[in-house]
Amino acid sequence: MQYDLNPADLSLVLALHRAGTLAAAGERLGVNASTVFRMLQRLERGLGQALFERSRRGYRAGELARTLAAQAEQVEAALEAARAAAQAEPGHAEGTVRITTTDTLLHGLLAPALAGLRAAQPRLQFELHTGNELASLTRRDADIALRATDRPPGHLVGRRVGPIRVAVYAARSGPLKAWDEAAASRVPWVAPDDGLPEHPSVRWRQRHFPTLQPAFRTGSVQSVAELVAQGLGLGVLPMFLAEPRRELRRLTEPLDEAETELWLLTHPETRHLRRVHAVWAHLTGALSLA
Repeated sequence: MQYDLNPADLSLVLALHRAGTLAAAGERLGVNASTVFRMLQRLERGLGQALFERSRRGYRAGELARTLAAQAEQVEAALEAARAAAQAEPGHAEGTVRITTTDTLLHGLLAPALAGLRAAQPRLQFELHTGNELASLTRRDADIALRATDRPPGHLVGRRVGPIRVAVYAARSGPLKAWDEAAASRVPWVAPDDGLPEHPSVRWRQRHFPTLQPAFRTGSVQSVAELVAQGLGLGVLPMFLAEPRRELRRLTEPLDEAETELWLLTHPETRHLRRVHAVWAHLTGALSLA
């Protein structure tokens, strides 16, 4: 007899697909890990096949599990939209919107853009995830991403904000008052650390100063800016972040080789949710790199 899937089965598959471990899936479902294990065993017996590959690293979804998870996401999005429509007052969005970005983009662009939206939509709350890794929009770890990339994922809905132009900066009180490549090779530099090995500023410096070893390396471009402003060395910085700071002096013209694109991204299944659409629509008009 064919197994009759139910909403709880779909919730289980989606939670384990997103979380990757029994314990983390249990947190999402509000049960313990052993209960998740028993639920999964029952479901796999009913379907007559394994849904996940087990390993020391956790549970990896097979083809059927990924298909079921995709269907579960559609159900989840439809329920969320229905709840939002039932609870919201006309003209107001309500709920929590999760945004993933970097600390540089958060402080330099996103926070100022969200200030006006918070005043217009007071029932919205925001969870802001900052890090160099991209929280998954597919697994619904985030609703919206603001990221620098030249190749946005094709399965996401994206809007290009514009080019992120960069240049070499120094502290205004520092010893280097104008750009001189020979002199620049003899002074300290501040740069991103190994957590950002492919960052455009890193690749540019390695091409033009292949033997240079930065005196200071740190885990974010925001921190690079802070250290440069303290006079600890030269650094390649986004112009939107550095130009408003009076304590910084730009030494070069924009570095075309290190330019990248800024994208606002979301998932097709969630972009029409009222709370997500309200934030997306506001940011597309408020974000500016000019």
